[in-house]
Amino acid sequence: MTSGVICTPHHVASDIGAQILRDGGNAIDAAIAADAALCVVYPHMTSVAGDLMAIVWAGGETSPVGLIGTGRSGELATVEAVHARGHQSMPVRGVLPVTVPGTVEAWGRLLERFGSLGMGAVLEPAESLAQDGFVITAHLSQFLMQAADWLGREPVAYALYPPMEAGMLLRNSDLASVLRDIGHSGINGFYRGEIGVAIAAAIKRRDGLVTRHDLATHRSQWVEPVAFPYRDLVVYELPPPTQGLAAAAMLVRLEAGASFRDARDASYVLRDRYISDPDFAPVPAKPFLDPQHAPEGHAVAHEAGDTVYLCAADEHGNVISMIQSVAFDFGSGIVAEGTGMLLQNRGAYFSLDEAHVNRLEPKKRTMHTLIPAMAAREGRPWAAFGSMGADLQPQLQAQVLMNLVDHGMDPAGAVARPRMAILPDGVTLAVEADYPGAGEMARAGENVLLMPPRHHSFGHAHALVIDGPNAWRGGADPRSDGSVEYVR
Repeated sequence: MTSGVICTPHHVASDIGAQILRDGGNAIDAAIAADAALCVVYPHMTSVAGDLMAIVWAGGETSPVGLIGTGRSGELATVEAVHARGHQSMPVRGVLPVTVPGTVEAWGRLLERFGSLGMGAVLEPAESLAQDGFVITAHLSQFLMQAADWLGREPVAYALYPPMEAGMLLRNSDLASVLRDIGHSGINGFYRGEIGVAIAAAIKRRDGLVTRHDLATHRSQWVEPVAFPYRDLVVYELPPPTQGLAAAAMLVRLEAGASFRDARDASYVLRDRYISDPDFAPVPAKPFLDPQHAPEGHAVAHEAGDTVYLCAADEHGNVISMIQSVAFDFGSGIVAEGTGMLLQNRGAYFSLDEAHVNRLEPKKRTMHTLIPAMAAREGRPWAAFGSMGADLQPQLQAQVLMNLVDHGMDPAGAVARPRMAILPDGVTLAVEADYPGAGEMARAGENVLLMPPRHHSFGHAHALVIDGPNAWRGGADPRSDGSVEYVR
């Protein structure tokens, strides 16, 4: 047995991660097992055919390492190709925004470098869950109802994910077979075997832009996280193509005394101006990390986005902060025939403006919203934290960290505390009705939108704090179906 803690947005996934720890796995094994389970029970938020990002602080090391597990656009992906298919802006659903799935390769790299169990062992619980079925939560039921009209455009997706009431049982035997195959054949089988053939065929059948060659050549990237001070901490975010620098920009400006709106506006303008695939264009860190830099302009933001965030730690000193997604709710809306997997629509974030840094180009990684975070104190890992929320993640992350540090809250209180967010229009301030002073804010400003308490649009945030050896405190967001599980 391995002592540890795991926090996820669904109690079934937390239970599975805890069982992996009881079986002798470490925090990385547990996180991957839980993430695979989330791909089963939270199809509106994530998928085996999505992307994954992680920051890992391995036991005994003096700093963390990051993994960027995002897929690239297809070799056929050009602005002209999208225009030729009748679109003047990047579509958000259907086959054109589908990019190469990065999750499975990322699972493999994490296990290869840090895991103590094999792929088969960590995926078996999720496989069983998909085969035997799971109970629909009220949260998932609501999303299934809301998505019914557009999911109905794809018969395979609609047959798998029709409108369902909470309490009903959902089975996905095709996904169980895929998870079983990954457990037996690993990364190679997924990207270069029968599963890869099925994904490529589904995309080609719909006149998409990703090919078998794109799948076969996919690789994750190990990176050094961006490190910057906040109060007495060192905070770690992932570098581009993620929006980690935007999260950093917001925090350094808040610490310097900027208002929430000014910090948000500056960080989002910088993000829109600079962040894309660094293989295609350099991304300067200095304007993001300089709190006095005040860029001019208006940022483009996206309305949608759904994600799962989870974190875990163990007795060996391992800590992992992980985030994974299918991009928007239910992704592209396409299930590759015979796989039970929703294909992600991450390419929706590309621009068709030839002058934009994040313009669509072949084999390119788009500006990516997924940003796990970690913080250290006195050279040792102190906290792992993050949230779903797509475009809003820098704002939500900042509030969670401020709750932990500035307000001295424990993780459970920090992730449950009412939140606010400036919406993608750049004007409207959405505030949960129980946020301190929310009523006064609404009366004082015409651009304030009061929202119900604990509304899912403010993200599912989770966090853990390390108080010492084998001493952890975790928090799971009450806006989710999640839980914190300890193994001692």
